[in-house]
Amino acid sequence: MRPHNYAVAPAPKINHRANRLLAALEPDDFAALEPHLHGVWLQQDQVLYEAGDPLRHAYFPHNTVVSLVAVLKDGRSAEMAVYGREGGLGLVSAVTASPSFGRYVVQASGTASRIELERLHEVIGTRPKVRQLVLRFSEAMMARVLQNVACNAVHSVEARTCRWILSLHDRLDRDTVPLTHEFLADMLGVQRTTVSSITRSLQETGFIKQGRGVITVTDRAGLEGASCECYGTVRRTFERLLPHTYGSTSTADPHQQLRCS
Repeated sequence: MRPHNYAVAPAPKINHRANRLLAALEPDDFAALEPHLHGVWLQQDQVLYEAGDPLRHAYFPHNTVVSLVAVLKDGRSAEMAVYGREGGLGLVSAVTASPSFGRYVVQASGTASRIELERLHEVIGTRPKVRQLVLRFSEAMMARVLQNVACNAVHSVEARTCRWILSLHDRLDRDTVPLTHEFLADMLGVQRTTVSSITRSLQETGFIKQGRGVITVTDRAGLEGASCECYGTVRRTFERLLPHTYGSTSTADPHQQLRCS
């Protein structure tokens, strides 16, 4: 992985409202944030923060995905949370000024909107609706983390793998996603050989097709059926708390159209 002081590159002029949380803001609230937002390019495997680092910026992804990973003393790691275009990372620190809970690592290259936490804190303090949106997102993220705890305790690695592939597919909105067996094993907290066996089975079933460093989703509905209930549970939580931040693109149950695991 790239060192955490690796430079964040400026991005060409971008649409900040490509991030759905920013897009959910009312025009006057967004206008208060916009002068402080800067487009940046995030590179795959780039480490934005290590555990304990002071968070100086919040990021609102557009077409990139960032994971919050716990790194243990023996070198093993496991994902605690994932951030995509439905929200932003560092928002809790904008309210509580807490340091990084773990390592923030970029899963897929792409653009994001970045803002200094000091500026975001000022806007939150003067714009009640911005503060309310940030708090609702924080509540949804807490629900997601707690659901993941239960999922990791009781559901099979196969079901969790399907859920994780779906979550990446959702956020990147393309069928071919960058994903190696090693990275997926780190995120799930299992051996690489376990992931290789599961993805081989998923390919034989026709749900995915594997390539060098990528996985292509070939049967979205099949993956949803093989995933555990946590995928839909988390999705419905986000739908309830943040009803304006998701699009209806799922091919599965028409009553579960908002994708956000």
